[in-house]
Amino acid sequence: MAIAKVLVIDDSITMRALFSEALEQTRDIVVVGTANGADQARQMILSERPNVLTLDVEMPGMNGLDFLAEVMENHPMPVVMLSTLTQKGAATSMKAFELGAVDCFPKPQNSNSAEFAKISAKLGKLVLAAANGKVTTPKKANDQKFNGTYHWDGKLVALSASTGGIEAISEILRSFPANCPPTIALMRIDPRFIEPLVTRLKGEIDADVKQAQDGMKLEQGCVYIAADPLAHVVVDKWPEGCLRFLDKESVQGFKPSASLLFASMAKTGTETIGAVLTGMGSDGAAGLKALRNAGGFAIAQDEATAMVYEAPAAAVAAGAVDHSVALGAIANTLLNASGTTS
Repeated sequence: MAIAKVLVIDDSITMRALFSEALEQTRDIVVVGTANGADQARQMILSERPNVLTLDVEMPGMNGLDFLAEVMENHPMPVVMLSTLTQKGAATSMKAFELGAVDCFPKPQNSNSAEFAKISAKLGKLVLAAANGKVTTPKKANDQKFNGTYHWDGKLVALSASTGGIEAISEILRSFPANCPPTIALMRIDPRFIEPLVTRLKGEIDADVKQAQDGMKLEQGCVYIAADPLAHVVVDKWPEGCLRFLDKESVQGFKPSASLLFASMAKTGTETIGAVLTGMGSDGAAGLKALRNAGGFAIAQDEATAMVYEAPAAAVAAGAVDHSVALGAIANTLLNASGTTS
């Protein structure tokens, strides 16, 4: 694993100091410098040669989103955005994902060492994964629309993702037809991103998009975004099944658990398809193996296109995967496995 050489960009001297201190609590992270804005950051990118940036969304002069766009064009590298995640901030963060940010991390509400100590491990893990991940260039929505004919054969589809997953899942869903298979997209994201994500997808994809809820019937032509950190999501039966929420403890540290979702699908029979996409950790591997062993079809995003390959790699290592598939080919793979296209 490569050392993360971080440049911290924030207009507040206090925030720069606190984030630097928090990051350097993690082994293999070195803060190579701090910058108070875009002008200073441009110079330090050239002089200090960081391999990952943390970037404040709100800065005087050139704001964080505009500078992110500049970085991705001139010096592409992983960028973790730091934002106060109000509702407005969540919508702004969605734009950051569109521009190529690896993730958006919420700033602590109180600017003191005690509060930053609480988030240091989580932030450090994210930044280290980002530094060792890949820079991706998000595709434009209009370039991906499905333009053929699709006939569904009755199979249920579920996707799981975390870091880098918003754009990966968005890219897949943009290539789905309006009559796509019922599709569950389980994501480990900040819950404040759910509503802006659903709103964005409603304007970009042909299928109907719904925020998953307990008891919701699974229907053709619908995509269900499941990201509530307070509830696991499972499928009660298939065919003609529905979503159920479970108030159980985390499964191997994850809630909602992709492994629990895939395992519930495995119990329903062979008419199921699961995919583990970009993300940190090993969530999904055990459940996907159960799904595959039950006769379902299982894939993982390949290493070349996964922003963070940790989760797909765990599924491959567990023997849970029929095929590793490049992101750009996943939509067609899922459609062909769940029906016929022409």
